[in-house]
Amino acid sequence: MKPIAIFRHSPGEGPGYFATFLDRQSLPWTLFKIDAGVAPPPTPEEFSGLCFMGGPMSVNDQLPWIAPTLELIRAADARGIPVIGHCLGGQLMARAFGGTVGRNPVKEIGWGRVTATQAAQDWLGDTTGFEAFHWHGETFSLPPGATRLLQSTHCANQAFVRGPHLGMQCHVEMTETMIRSWCQQWAAENVPASASVQTPEQMEENMEARIAAMRAVADRLYTRWIGGLRKD
Repeated sequence: MKPIAIFRHSPGEGPGYFATFLDRQSLPWTLFKIDAGVAPPPTPEEFSGLCFMGGPMSVNDQLPWIAPTLELIRAADARGIPVIGHCLGGQLMARAFGGTVGRNPVKEIGWGRVTATQAAQDWLGDTTGFEAFHWHGETFSLPPGATRLLQSTHCANQAFVRGPHLGMQCHVEMTETMIRSWCQQWAAENVPASASVQTPEQMEENMEARIAAMRAVADRLYTRWIGGLRKD
């Protein structure tokens, strides 16, 4: 099988648990370090799927790699190659498919429950909701042809599906190392603790159990997504 292309947009927001999951399934993957100046490939033909990770930038920023990335996502869709996105990655997908990206009503940082919609059964089985990790100030609208999969009190669109594609606002790929690293950047967000923003101490509380519970859901989402990988 051709490898899955994983796109990293910030050194601290790598593939995390997603890469661990692929390794356990013996699925090959290739990392594109966009943050290090590596350009997106011109076409998706050499890959069985595309995965886009998070990043502190906005999809609306005038960055040289954003337009080619949007074209790459649309090309993958046209060729039946599944795409998955985490946070910024989900926003890139929404924008590529005709949605918009703008400011969320509040910043959402830390652990928070997301609720599954009725449409989520195909992806999550009988899971009605779970505690996910969040770190975002913007969010996406549902693009044409997409169906909402997850929602939360502070963000209406936490995940959508569109054919074989899965776009997420929340971070199900987190590892303990990633969370501790991100917590070091908490002060730079310049927002007080609130109902939607946790302190580093709150985020690190009972972290091992929280990550384990989230990974049980991530396994379901990732397993469903790899079922659509292009086999030729």
